[in-house]
Amino acid sequence: MEQRVSLVTLGVRDLDRARAFYEALGWRNMAPAGADIVFFQAGGLVLGLWGRADLAADCAVEDTTIGDFGGIALAQNLRSPAQVDALIEEARRAGATVTREPAPTFYGGYAGVFVDPDGHPWEIAHNPGWTIEDDGSITLPR
Repeated sequence: MEQRVSLVTLGVRDLDRARAFYEALGWRNMAPAGADIVFFQAGGLVLGLWGRADLAADCAVEDTTIGDFGGIALAQNLRSPAQVDALIEEARRAGATVTREPAPTFYGGYAGVFVDPDGHPWEIAHNPGWTIEDDGSITLPR
């Protein structure tokens, strides 16, 4: 298996609400009009939104985590603490719940966390030890 991720799909309770939230953050839906799934190009990977029940059925698993933490967090790394502050505020205006206000981190960076309307946490971080390339990809130190 190659060491890469192509697609992350979030199970959502209300697709229209979830789409509107991410579009309020400036993301652009790339799925065909009227589709029962949403696709956002996110750098070199795709973020999908799909109904929770449909996603669980497609994965042949029982959805037992509605309302609970699902054991996964998404993250976006930015170039400065000021960008972290700005994005956390943009998410708050779009309807996110901020669960951790931006602050210095134990690793010497700066981060905050918001939760989207379906409970998916997003860490928004600045890690001074990571290089963010012009295309937004990250190069880890060797």
